[in-house]
Order: sequence, then structure tokens, then C-alpha cells
Amino acid sequence: MAHKTYSDNTTKFFITVIGLVIIAIVLKELSHIFIPLVLAIFLYFVFAPLNNFLINKKVPGFIITVLDLIITAAVLYGAGRIVVDSLLQFADGLPAYGDKLNSIVRDFARQLDIRDPFFRKFDLEQTLQRLDYKSLAGGIFSTTINLIGSVLFVLFFFVFVVAGEKTIYEAIKNYYVSRKVKLQVKRIKKSLQSSQAEDKKDFELELLHEKLQREKELADTFNTITNQIQRYVIAKFGINLIAGIVASVALSAAGLDYPIVWGLFVFLFNFIPTIGSAIALVLPFLFALVQFDSTGSAILIAVIMAIIQTLAFNLAEPMIIGRRLNLNPLLILLSVLIWGYIWGIIGMLISVPITAIIKIILSNSKSRYLRFLSNLMSQSQSNL
Repeated sequence: MAHKTYSDNTTKFFITVIGLVIIAIVLKELSHIFIPLVLAIFLYFVFAPLNNFLINKKVPGFIITVLDLIITAAVLYGAGRIVVDSLLQFADGLPAYGDKLNSIVRDFARQLDIRDPFFRKFDLEQTLQRLDYKSLAGGIFSTTINLIGSVLFVLFFFVFVVAGEKTIYEAIKNYYVSRKVKLQVKRIKKSLQSSQAEDKKDFELELLHEKLQREKELADTFNTITNQIQRYVIAKFGINLIAGIVASVALSAAGLDYPIVWGLFVFLFNFIPTIGSAIALVLPFLFALVQFDSTGSAILIAVIMAIIQTLAFNLAEPMIIGRRLNLNPLLILLSVLIWGYIWGIIGMLISVPITAIIKIILSNSKSRYLRFLSNLMSQSQSNL
């Protein structure tokens, strides 16, 4: 009997692993569909507080959806104009930055006694002349078209998510509630019949009471999961946005060029813990070396960025989101690698929010196996 139980558990384990691999393959192959869908769902959670407020004010759903699209389009247009203008300004100032970069690379090569002529006589202009501009321009054009198409696809999904979220919510709730209640009703009915209740009316009332109670419990659990996901997505998005704005203002005050671009990097890359934070800190530091041609100034920029990221992501984020949602560092690394493999850069950016959402769902489950998985995903048992 023990051997059979062990064999069944082993079979279930390998079936689960195979199922997860198949799901990963499907997600990778159909990334052009699933990425816009997931981003649209995240966008829905971001707009949820505004939409709920407008719904309470009896604003028609069509107007709410149009308003969401207008706000999204305005933000995307404004952010795009700012980034493009900054990149054009950077291109105009490239010769001056190029001369500084040439001097830094050559001095660095001499200090380290590097004999390679490429570094000894480094010239950015000559290096750029070797590039295939036709291929580069074609790649940029293709990337731009794909990006515009992806944005439109996200908005397309967003319209349907907003329009159908009530129906989807009720369908999912009814499926899980009905399935669970059906099992509970059978047990209650069997228990009451075994007790040989004499009054059929009492029997029906007791059965109805238990059924309504089970429905309420499961509906409350579903609402709790939804609310926690919504709070997490909004809080993470808001913290990253505030950190990006503060970084832009601080770097502008410090005299670093293109502060808005560096603030955008802070907003985006800090969706990737540790790795993204390091990239968002190193890039302004390296640019400061070129712009100021001073190690002290570059270190000052790095210190400013480190302070902002420490306050935002090591102090404010745990306080706002809650330490209960903290994830195991090893799990974070694995999630970044796995989602990065499946969906590339976009997968790396949304890997931790997706993992946190999965953990929220598991932590609200009453299954001891799913709770065990939730415990494995936690940074410490005391946080549960």
C-alpha cells in the first residue's frame, strides 16, 4: 500500500512538471497574444480605483472605458515625446560626449597598461562608422512598428477586460463556489440523513443555511484574492512611478543631463529586483563619468540613486505592500530567469508581479499542499 502511494505521488509530480513545461512552451510560442493580455490586466488593476469611483457615481461603463483609453493614450504620448526629445538632444550632443568618452577610455587603457590599439587609440566616431546603418535603421523602424502594434493590442485587450470583468468575475466565482458547495451539500445531506432528522422542513432549512454560508466563505476568499492583487499592482506601480519622478528631479538638481530618461529607467527596471535596481544605478553613474569627467561627481550621482532606491524599495515598499508578500530571493532570481526566457525583457519586467500574484492566490488557498508551496515562496515563515 505504501509503495502504491509513493508511486501515485511520483506520477502526480512528474505529470505536474510536464504540465508546467507544456504551459511554458505555449506561453512562449503565443507570447504575441499573452503579453498584451497580461499587460492589459495589469492596466485594468491600475485603473480599478478610478473606475470603481466612477461606477459609484453612476457613470456609464462606455464613458469610463473611453476615459481610461484617453488617459492611457495621453500618458503614452507624453512619455514618448519626452523620451524621443531627450534622445534627439542626446544625439545632438553626441560629439561632445564622444570626445570625453575617447579621453576616458584611452586614459583607462594606459593606467591598466592595455596594449590593444582599439583601446589605446579609441575613437567613438570611427567605431560608429563601422556600423551598418541600413540594418540599424531597418531594425529601429521594425521595432517601432512592433511597439506601436503591441500598444494597440494591449489597448484592444484592455477594452474587453474592462467591459467583461464583471461577467468574468461572476463566471469564475460561480464555477468555484458551485463546485465547492456541491461537495459540501452532499456531506451535509449525508450527515443530516444519518442523524435521522424527523422534521423535513428543518432539514431543508439547515441545508440552505449551510449552502449560503459556504457560498459566502468562498466568495469572500475570492474577493480577498482580487483585492490583494489589485492593491499589490497599484502599490508597486505607484512606488516605481514616484521613485522615477524623484530620481528625475534629484538628478536634474545635480546637473546630470537627460534626468527624465534616467527616471524612466528607475521606473521600469525596478520591476526587476536587485538586477534592475543595479542597472538603474550603474547607467547614470557611467554617464556622469562621461559628462563631468570626474569620479567624485559620478560617485555623488551613484549615492543619490542609492539613497532614492533604498528609501523607495527597501523602506517604503515593504511598509506599503507589506512584508507578508516578500518573496524568497532564490525564487525571485528563478522567476526573472524563467519569465525572461519565456517573454524576453517584458517577461523580466513583469516576472516579480506575476510571481507575487501567484503567491497571493496560493496563500489564500485552504489546500495544505498549496499552502506549503506558498511557504516555500516566502522569504521567512514569520512573514506568513
